Amino acid sequence: MPIADFMRAFPSIDIPVPDDIVTTNVIRSEAGLAVFFTFHKDFDLPAHAHKGQWGTVLKGEIALTIDGTTSTFRTGESYSIPSGAVHSARIAAGTVVLDVFEEPDRYPLRG
Repeated sequence: MPIADFMRAFPSIDIPVPDDIVTTNVIRSEAGLAVFFTFHKDFDLPAHAHKGQWGTVLKGEIALTIDGTTSTFRTGESYSIPSGAVHSARIAAGTVVLDVFEEPDRYPLRG
C-alpha cells in the first residue's frame, strides 16, 4: 500500500542517501518521529544503533538483522528494535515502510 498523495507533502528528512534510492515523508512530535520511507532501488542499510524503533512494512519486503539475528518482514508485518540494539537491513526496491523512532530528533528535517 503506497502512502496517500497528500502525505507526500509532509516534510522529508536529511539523510545521506539520494532521492532516486529512497524518499521520505515525516511526522514529528515532541515524543517521537514517524518516517514513511519509500525505496525506489534495492538498498543495504549498514549496521548501526540508536534508541528504540518500531516499524511496519506497508508494501514490499525488508530483511532486518537485529543483534545478529536476521528475519524477513513482508507487507503487513511489524518489527521492533530495542534501544541500543545493533541492526542492519536489506530492503527491496518498491518497499514502503513506516518507522517510528523514540527520538524526535533522530534525523534533521530537510530545508
